[in-house]
Amino acid sequence: MRRTLEIMDTTLRDGEQTSGVSFTAKEKLTLAKLLLQELNIDRIEIASARVSDGEFNAVKEITHWAKENKCIERIEVLTFVDGGTSIEWMKKSGAKVQNLLTKGSLNHLTHQLKLTPKAHFLQIGNCIKNAKVEGILTNVYLEDWSNGMQFSEEYVLDFISFLSTQPIERVLLPDTLGVLTPEKTKQYLTAILSQFPTMRFDFHGHNDYDLGVANSMEAAKVGVNGLHLTVNGMGERAGNAPLASVVAVINDFIPEIELNIRESSLFKVSQLVATLTGFRIPVNKPIVGENVFTQTAGIHADGDQKKNLYFNDLLPERFGRKRKYALGKTSGKANIQKNVQELGLTLTDDELKKVTQRIIELGDKKEQVTAEDLPFIISDVMGNQVPDKVKIQSYVLTHSKGLRPTTSISVEINGKKFEENASGDGQYDAFWNALKKIYTYQKQDLPDLVDYAVRIPPGSNSDALCETSITWKGNDREFTTRGLDSDQTVSAIKATEKMLNLIQK
Repeated sequence: MRRTLEIMDTTLRDGEQTSGVSFTAKEKLTLAKLLLQELNIDRIEIASARVSDGEFNAVKEITHWAKENKCIERIEVLTFVDGGTSIEWMKKSGAKVQNLLTKGSLNHLTHQLKLTPKAHFLQIGNCIKNAKVEGILTNVYLEDWSNGMQFSEEYVLDFISFLSTQPIERVLLPDTLGVLTPEKTKQYLTAILSQFPTMRFDFHGHNDYDLGVANSMEAAKVGVNGLHLTVNGMGERAGNAPLASVVAVINDFIPEIELNIRESSLFKVSQLVATLTGFRIPVNKPIVGENVFTQTAGIHADGDQKKNLYFNDLLPERFGRKRKYALGKTSGKANIQKNVQELGLTLTDDELKKVTQRIIELGDKKEQVTAEDLPFIISDVMGNQVPDKVKIQSYVLTHSKGLRPTTSISVEINGKKFEENASGDGQYDAFWNALKKIYTYQKQDLPDLVDYAVRIPPGSNSDALCETSITWKGNDREFTTRGLDSDQTVSAIKATEKMLNLIQK
C-alpha cells in the first residue's frame, strides 16, 4: 500500500536565512497562503520566535488568517529552550505548533551550552510541559543531528529515548551542516527508525555538497514521516533541499509514496518567491530553471518529432510549463521548424534552409536568438529579395570623443569597385556622405531619406537583432527598405544596400 509522506516547507523561516533575503509581513502572508492553498503543502514553518517586531507581526497576521481558514495546526514556529520566553511569544502571536530547537550532538551541547545531557533534557522537558499547558503542540529539532550520529551516537539515541517519554508530535532530524551522503543518511535513519518504530520523524536536509535531493530521497525510502524543503532551495550557505526537485524525484522514483503537493503550481510559486526575494534562479536549475525544458541541439528537436525520442518523464506540462526549442548555431532545421510551427507559419525546404543559415550566422557571432526574433529573420531573408547589382563589400566606421565620426567604404556597382571616405554627424551620416560621393561620380541621384526607424522584435529578450526601416523618396515615389542585424548602424547599411539595388539601372 502507498503511504503519504508529509512535506514541511521552511522557506519563510530557514529559507529566509539566505544571505540578503528578508520578507515583509505582507509577503510572508501572501506566500503562506500560496504554499498551503495553491501548492497544498502539508505544513509550513514561518518564523523564529523572539527575532523581531516585524517577525512577530507577520506571525500574527498568518495565524489570524490560518484560524479563519481552519489550518492553524499546519503553521509552525521555531522556538528555543529559554525558560518559557518563546512560549509567551507563541501565545501572543497566536501560533499553536512549536519546533523546539535543541542540541542533537554532544559536541554542540558541551561547547555551546556547556551543559550535561541530563541538565539539557530536564530543561527540554519543562519547555514541552509548559507548551502543553498552554495548548501548544511540540516538535523537537535535534540540531547537528547528523554529526551527533557520526561522533556521539549513544547521546543521540539516549536523547530520542528521552523524547519518546514526552508528549511531542515529531522529532525533526536536521543535517545542519550538510555533511551526509545517501549511504550515511540510510544508515543513521535505519538505526533510529528500527529502534523507535512508533515515533514520527522528519528529515531536514541541507545542500552543502549538492546532496540535498539525494539524501531526502534516501530518507523517504527508509521510511521517515516527513521531509523539510524550501522553494528554490533557499537557505543558509548552499541552501536547503529544493522543493520542486524533491517532489519530482519522489513522484517519479518512489511509487510506494504519495505526496499531497500540487505539481502544476510549483513553477508559479517558484517564480513569485524569486521575484519577492531577488534570489535568482539558475537557468539550469531542475524543474524551475529557465532552460530546463528547452532543446538546443537540432538532433534533439528532430528526435522529438520522431516519437518523442528525447522526452523523459519530466514533461513540462506537469509543472505548468511548455517545451521550447532554442535558436542558435546548433539548432538545425528541426528546431527552427518547431518555432515556425508555433508561429503558425509554413516555409518551403529552400526557405527553411535560408532561415537556418541566417540563424547560424548570428550564432557564430555569439548572439542569442529568441523565438520573438524569428518573424524578423524570416522577413529579412524571404521578404526583401532584391537583385545584387550593388554590393557594399566593406566599411570602416569610427566614432571618437571630440572628433567627428568617419567612414571608409568599398562598393561594387555592376562589377566595378569604388572606394570613398567621409565624415558626418554620426556613423550612418558619415557612411551616407561617402556613398553620395561615389554616386556623384556615377552621375546618379540618390533618393532622399525621409524616415528612419529602429526597433527590436516585440517581446524579444535577446540582444541579437534590431531592425532598421528607412523610407526613401525619389522620382515622385516613396518606398521602404529594411535591414536586420545585431548592430544598429549595420542594419541601416543593409537597408541602404537594398535601396541601392532597387534604384540601380
